Amino acid sequence: MEIWHIPVVFFAGILAGFINTLAGGGSLLTLPILIFLGLPTAVANGTNRIAIVAQCAFAVAGFKRKGISHFKLSLLFSIPGVLGAIIGAQIAVDISDTLFKRVLAIIMLLVLGLILWNPRQSPRVTLKSARRSDSVGRQTPAKRGHAKRQISGDDPVSLGRNQLIVTMTVLFFIGIYGGFIQVGVGFIIIAALTTITGFNLVVTNSHKVFIAGFYTIFALIVFAFNGKVCWTIGLCLAAGMGLGGWIGSHWAVTKGERWIRLVLTICVVAMVIKLFV
Repeated sequence: MEIWHIPVVFFAGILAGFINTLAGGGSLLTLPILIFLGLPTAVANGTNRIAIVAQCAFAVAGFKRKGISHFKLSLLFSIPGVLGAIIGAQIAVDISDTLFKRVLAIIMLLVLGLILWNPRQSPRVTLKSARRSDSVGRQTPAKRGHAKRQISGDDPVSLGRNQLIVTMTVLFFIGIYGGFIQVGVGFIIIAALTTITGFNLVVTNSHKVFIAGFYTIFALIVFAFNGKVCWTIGLCLAAGMGLGGWIGSHWAVTKGERWIRLVLTICVVAMVIKLFV
């Protein structure tokens, strides 16, 4: 690692954290950048997990501070994800660099297409939107009780036995994918939870950050055990993503999202070309 890599990684982390907050898809930038800086693909993949764990931890804490906490259900959802992530991470450790780059390029294009498909409904929820959703329940005592159950995410009536089984099964396979590459996994978790459980986006996002952060810890352990983590770069990236997420959460001008999507598109296309060259 050269000394100039540190500021590059830090500022890339800021941009990725900012993008994750406003639009999602920050790993579309961080993972290829780590590869371009000279890290082997498996090491870049493992190193990127440090920042993901840190950002998810900050997000979980942020939701909890706003009263959106559902630890037991999130932990239950995370169990199959952990099992899948261990399998996926081991596959990522063993795969060849050339094959991983090809897979990464294809996945980047697919995830970018998902992001751009319906930009008005990007699966992002900031703490401001969480507060707006929570305010819906202030009208009547009955509605307050219903809204509180929705926000807490612990309403057992909302999930039947079959729903729970399907959710756990799907999260196992999502965990395999997340353990393998992580890119775009947030969109997949949101799509799965909203479709199967019917949770609103506030609850879904709070579950998402917990699930992704929790299983990524175990994926990170697999990468670290196999010597596939550069801790110095990973911690710099984590610091940058934390700062970028904080800036993004305080960004009040929504018109900036279109610009972010344009930058993200240009960067992803350039990186895909580079991966295939």
